[in-house]
Amino acid sequence: MSALVCVARIGAAHGVRGAVKLWTFTEDPFAIKRYGPLLAKDGKRQFEVATAREARDHLVATFKGVTTRDEAERLNGIELYVAREKLPATDADEYYHTDLIGLAAVTTDGEPLGRVLAIHNFGAGDIIEIAPLKGTTMLLPFSNAVVPEVDLAGGRVVIALPLEVEGDRDEGDDPSASRPRERGDP
Repeated sequence: MSALVCVARIGAAHGVRGAVKLWTFTEDPFAIKRYGPLLAKDGKRQFEVATAREARDHLVATFKGVTTRDEAERLNGIELYVAREKLPATDADEYYHTDLIGLAAVTTDGEPLGRVLAIHNFGAGDIIEIAPLKGTTMLLPFSNAVVPEVDLAGGRVVIALPLEVEGDRDEGDDPSASRPRERGDP
């Protein structure tokens, strides 16, 4: 079986007729209906979207065979996957996370740096997580400046390590800037 890609996550039950809140991770939220049966992570359970409608920041969906609130509540938290080949092709400089995870990370000089563990987005842009050969995990911006080359065929990403910038120090952080208060000081 090919690599599975997470395309949605089932949330809490919605109403009494088996509907659930459904968070999709696709560009078009309704694309999940076109992929056919969606799989649980273990690949053993299948879910087919029967209906879906837009809500504030998610869909409200029903699945074939799920007709009661109790059945819907048992689905809360299940991530739904499709086989990689069912997804549309990406444009240049666009990647599915699953295509990047596990790639070798090398410096611009070709020195081994580690492996790509994950791609995150906490709201301020994508971040690439690299497990170095030694030391702690690195979190770097997934931008053209830091990741100038992604070579899927070659199985690697090139990392231009950013220079560390020392932050400004507050006057209170500098021991030489403090002095004991004297009587009459404000």
